Amino acid sequence: MRGPIRQSSPGAWQAAVAAALGAAAVLLIVLALLPWQPLATLDTDVASALHAAALDNPGVTRANRVLSDWVWDPWAFRLLVAVVVGWLLWRGERPLGWWLAGTVLVGSGLQQGLKAALARERPQWREPVDSAHYAAMPSGHTMTAALVCVVLLWLWRERGLPAGETRWRSAAVVACVFVAGVAFTRVWLGVHWLTDTLVGVLLGTALGLASAAAWAALRAGERLPAPSAGNAPRER
Repeated sequence: MRGPIRQSSPGAWQAAVAAALGAAAVLLIVLALLPWQPLATLDTDVASALHAAALDNPGVTRANRVLSDWVWDPWAFRLLVAVVVGWLLWRGERPLGWWLAGTVLVGSGLQQGLKAALARERPQWREPVDSAHYAAMPSGHTMTAALVCVVLLWLWRERGLPAGETRWRSAAVVACVFVAGVAFTRVWLGVHWLTDTLVGVLLGTALGLASAAAWAALRAGERLPAPSAGNAPRER
């Protein structure tokens, strides 16, 4: 006879993927800072090619600056989260709202702490097309974009919003395009190496999934209330 089927603990797969992505980010950081020559060559080749393209295509460069400074700026993503948090608080879902806000605050702190600890220099150009301050790794733009996209997609699933699987998948595709676009603009503008953006994506995604896993574990332990679906009837 077969034994009882074990059910995985809540948030187990998110935790496992988060750990794998975190390990990949650490490995990439180590290889980039050694530096490992094949990776250093890749960074240099990609940065040089895109910088040359940026100089040859000023219109595209201006468009990338607008996207990077306004549409995909970290503060634009944080403002979006603030709106969502406000909406959750207004609906009385305080634990989930504060959890979401706390996750993004932890991401900002981790990003700044790593920049200070790693102190990686940004690319230097004779004819720069943009400027940025502080250290390069991880890219704050890409890390913030990845983290916010992951937690908002998780929130969509967590609350059981009645939008359908197709719409959720479409939103996930748009989120991936946004994150890839953010990474591309930062390298195109010559203010980051390719590995800076990759580390940002890995860490942002890992933190978002780790937050989802922790929330699921706490909720399973009946420490946090399960959020009601948007169309669920209220108890009397």
